[in-house]
Amino acid sequence: MMLRAALAGVAALAAVPLLVLPSRCCAQAAPALSQESAEDAPAAVDGTIPPLPIPPVPPRITEGAGYEACLDMLATDPSGADAMATGMVVNGGAPGASEGAQHCHALAQVELGNTEAGAALLDRLATVSTAPAASRAVVFAQASQAWTMSNKADQAYASASAALALSPDDPELLIGHAIAGLALAHYAQAADDLSHALELDPKRADALILRATAYRSLDKLDLAKTDITAAFALDPENPDGLLERGIIRQRLGDLAGARSDWEHAADLAPDTPTGDLAQQNLALLEAGPRQ
Repeated sequence: MMLRAALAGVAALAAVPLLVLPSRCCAQAAPALSQESAEDAPAAVDGTIPPLPIPPVPPRITEGAGYEACLDMLATDPSGADAMATGMVVNGGAPGASEGAQHCHALAQVELGNTEAGAALLDRLATVSTAPAASRAVVFAQASQAWTMSNKADQAYASASAALALSPDDPELLIGHAIAGLALAHYAQAADDLSHALELDPKRADALILRATAYRSLDKLDLAKTDITAAFALDPENPDGLLERGIIRQRLGDLAGARSDWEHAADLAPDTPTGDLAQQNLALLEAGPRQ
């Protein structure tokens, strides 16, 4: 299912009401591959962040039994949830029911694969809603993820920026803004976002991995290596960390270490974007330097 209650892998913003993603996952934020020139080493692997595979845990923008029931249906019956949301609008209901119906409808559209339409609906709701700023911020963050799923990086960044403007000291929103920024090669800004997030929550291995990606992309390999080492102290079996450490090791000329990390990442996360990227890196490594 596209909408699930966990990003077990930056479930990047937290699984409690009004937070964006389940907080300890990076698989969705794994670095993508691209070759870069090198004369005396295999083609380097580098890149940005691919689309997130799932949007975040639904925040509550209002209250009501019908709204809760609609959200509960999203994972198992998104078409039914969409029909229920439409019925909530037609039949009226308690104060706030309209916003709840709009929210459930937008999330159902994302779940049904209409990610661009769902993203636009979420942005509109977050803009006009009378809910508290923290709730609106999370809806903007959901819009950002849906735009990312639609490969609309500029819109994803705009929505993530709107979320952060409403709640600038939320580690989850800072991480989401950084992910959107990495997709646009805003590496320095992403590193700043992640540094702020880590000041607020120093135990975030996902933030350390992402900041390592930003530093590597800025060619600050010493800082990238420091961050990835700290991430492994917190989460030694993180496939995204292994993918990133392999890239850093390859950039530093440690090809055996890179191969080991990518093989381990592929074993830990088969049939995932992270595992696929690790396999691509291994293939590039085996192919040797470009002539």
